[in-house]
Amino acid sequence: MKFGIITERKNPPDKRVVLSPDACKKLLSKFKKASLVVEPSSIRTFSDDAYKKVGIIVTENMNDCDVLLGVKEVPIENLIPNNKYFFFSHTIKKQPYNRDLLLAVLDKNIELYDHEVITNEKEQRLVAFGRYAGIVGAYNGFRAFGLKFNLFQLPKAENLTDQEALISELKKIKLPNIKILLSGRGRVGNGAKEMLDAMGLLKVNVASYLLDDFDEPVYCQIDASEYNKRKDGVRGNKADFFANPEEYKSNFFRFANVTDFYIAGHFYADGAPYLFTREDAKHSDFKIKVVADVSCDINGPIACTIRPSTIANPIYGYDPKTETETDFKNPNAIAVMAVDNLPCELPRDASIGFGDAFLKNVIPAFFNNDKNGVLERGRMTKNGKLTKRFNYLQEYIDGKE
Repeated sequence: MKFGIITERKNPPDKRVVLSPDACKKLLSKFKKASLVVEPSSIRTFSDDAYKKVGIIVTENMNDCDVLLGVKEVPIENLIPNNKYFFFSHTIKKQPYNRDLLLAVLDKNIELYDHEVITNEKEQRLVAFGRYAGIVGAYNGFRAFGLKFNLFQLPKAENLTDQEALISELKKIKLPNIKILLSGRGRVGNGAKEMLDAMGLLKVNVASYLLDDFDEPVYCQIDASEYNKRKDGVRGNKADFFANPEEYKSNFFRFANVTDFYIAGHFYADGAPYLFTREDAKHSDFKIKVVADVSCDINGPIACTIRPSTIANPIYGYDPKTETETDFKNPNAIAVMAVDNLPCELPRDASIGFGDAFLKNVIPAFFNNDKNGVLERGRMTKNGKLTKRFNYLQEYIDGKE
């Protein structure tokens, strides 16, 4: 079984990689029937020489590989027919901008495995960059807070080497006695929590956060059961919410009227209520002035997230009165950080973490007859057709949706 690590060709450039040099070395050591080559890249966070130093062949010839491993979408003109690919295709939600890519995958008889649908038997994702999105998102949120109120100037995350460097910078700043709200307890939310804890911020429970005043900055981490409530007044829970989101309404405003800085790290499902609406943001009691929207659902549950921002220009302002974009330093504006590719700013750490998970959870499936069904569940296309699991995309590729 020959694996090939392909260069990332999508713009803007992405420095991440599925397997670090160390992960490649471990793969070859553990699986004696495996071989591996790496396509040259001038942008990858690990240099070609770093792979060569651990004995990995660097070559432009990927044609004889059995499986090709990438991170972002592969440009249509670079797809090698009749091969197996792993990458984030961004098609499983019927994204219109990648319909042609999925059509090309089918036309070229490619077996596509999307990282986003690599799951275990419980449908839990096995490989993801979410933790690093939370880490960078929290950092970028504090950077936005400092710039919004002219309190401090943090360097951009992309100019720092790793998570420890981000933490080191955050420890240098002095925050006023603000209340920080973090939604989500998954990979993203807990990645952000790592940063808040590393800063030594005091974590408080919901009741104390809502009612008490503090002489130091504090934060509160909440999940769906705490910012939603059943419409019928019956006591709900997280499991019931995810099973019946249409039966719930938002209970978020009680947090909005005491929060200064909000980090959105939750998962949002179709049918769930918005956390806060544009009308909510107009209310005189709405206090939030800085939002780090790591989840980044556009025109969705976080009303002020009206577009994604970029690593180059990560912050914009939202004017609640006019519902339009403005200068984030405008006193009436909510400063919004909504970069939608945050792990790209921490490419080395993100690649190492992702590679460790891929090596542990995915690679063994190629050598144990896929005994746990990891490959079967993640395979989107085969023999020029959608697999049964992804038949719901047929009308999307037929152009009927």
